[in-house]
Amino acid sequence: MLKGLALTPPVVGRIAIGKIVVKEGKRLPEKDDEFTITTQVQGRDGWMVHPADGQLRKAPGTKLRAIPVRLLFNDPDLNLRASYHVFDRATGRPLCVGNGETCKRSTAGGIQTLPCPSPEGCELGAKAGCKPYGRLNVRIGEEDELGSFIFRTTGFNSIRSLAARLRYYQALSGDQLSALPLELRLRGKSTTQSHRAPIYYVDLTVRSGTTLAQALQGARDEVQARQSAGFDQAALDQAAREGFAAGAFEESAEEGAAVVEEFFPEDGAGQSNVPVGQAHPKPSLGAKLQRLTNEGGKQLQGAERAASG
Repeated sequence: MLKGLALTPPVVGRIAIGKIVVKEGKRLPEKDDEFTITTQVQGRDGWMVHPADGQLRKAPGTKLRAIPVRLLFNDPDLNLRASYHVFDRATGRPLCVGNGETCKRSTAGGIQTLPCPSPEGCELGAKAGCKPYGRLNVRIGEEDELGSFIFRTTGFNSIRSLAARLRYYQALSGDQLSALPLELRLRGKSTTQSHRAPIYYVDLTVRSGTTLAQALQGARDEVQARQSAGFDQAALDQAAREGFAAGAFEESAEEGAAVVEEFFPEDGAGQSNVPVGQAHPKPSLGAKLQRLTNEGGKQLQGAERAASG
């Protein structure tokens, strides 16, 4: 087994509530008010639509705002990984990943474990564009019971809602989260920051037309059927836990490049300044982080010399 390689759930498709569009020669992220289920293949017009997308729409042209899903694991933190992230926008490599207490940071000397005060309290994070980043893996359909569709988001509303729901359902089901018949649902809300315009986030509920009691009974029946077939959910959770822990970062540089383009654009307004077909004109963010770290060290040394003098 390769060392330092995170083993993540197999992904067969993506779930998005936005897309990349080309405006004035630039590739820009654009939000949407519906789900789109895509493959992992990109064409000239963006990600290719997955067959499941059309199957779940009530009629051609209707908006997809609910997706029936099941989860892979009983542990909420295996289904949804949420952390503070800094990516190198030039290469797509993850540079710093933290949870608000500690972080792993890639430096010239290797991976370092450092305190993580959250983006607002971190000088490096504020300058480098650190923000929350969540990844949720779910199953759609019954064709591949270990294959998943991944939903990525930097939206605080989606991350908070999904994290809360996962823990509630885990508690209610007696740690049988993976057996519950659930549904991803798109919700809208307005805030003062959105200037009363609707913003959309993702929630997790029991399936439409099903009560919570019916969903819990369905989960119990599903667990019994799996146990009769020899399905070991606890062992699957443990294998996933060890797989995630095998690497310092979950995303590879290849995956990170697509994540940066869609979720970590160059400026705070959600627009990238890189024209289509041109290389990134700015220095590597990794170099910026290293420079900031070195500057911080020099300032600390200067303060120590002043104190000793």
